[in-house]
Amino acid sequence: MLNSFSKCRYLASETKPERVMASASEVAFVGRSNVGKSSLINALCGRVVAYVSGTPGRTRSINVFDAGQGCFLVDLPGYGFARGPVDEVLNWGPMIETYLSSRVSLKMAVLVIDAKVGPTPLDAQMALWLSSHRIDFCVAASKTDKVKPSESFAQRKTVASFFEMPPEELFWISSKNQKSVAPLRAEILRALGALG
Repeated sequence: MLNSFSKCRYLASETKPERVMASASEVAFVGRSNVGKSSLINALCGRVVAYVSGTPGRTRSINVFDAGQGCFLVDLPGYGFARGPVDEVLNWGPMIETYLSSRVSLKMAVLVIDAKVGPTPLDAQMALWLSSHRIDFCVAASKTDKVKPSESFAQRKTVASFFEMPPEELFWISSKNQKSVAPLRAEILRALGALG
């Protein structure tokens, strides 16, 4: 039974959702450009499997990672500010929406937001879009190490309130802290059907 992502490996990159190979189950990561999705995937796996760039918008395709037993982790292009050829940037929205709405094996999306910046209107729009398409999702606030310890509790409450959820349901994560990543890892494994 799959109980970790220690053997997760990069599988493929696609720009056309229909060309992504079938899986038994999968979880996708969505969020603004430069919010830390790739770093989060690396933290979940306990090693580097996803390329991390300091330049917003470098993830221009659907990046698929084989988590084992037919399960995928999928890193989607970021929305919002991004640098890249105009035709590519304009295509990211339809690419993301087509992937999310067409994958029958998609079990959950992880909406990644910046803990310090807080939710943006685009994050709210994505949450509404996921809900309206009846796609299960959880919210993970990344880069919590950038939030002052004295402000952490209040900021977590503020972010959770934005999404109308109790603070304890918001995953409060630093990719530099494995302990903080563990609850989200367990949630993803459950969504994939890997844990009972």
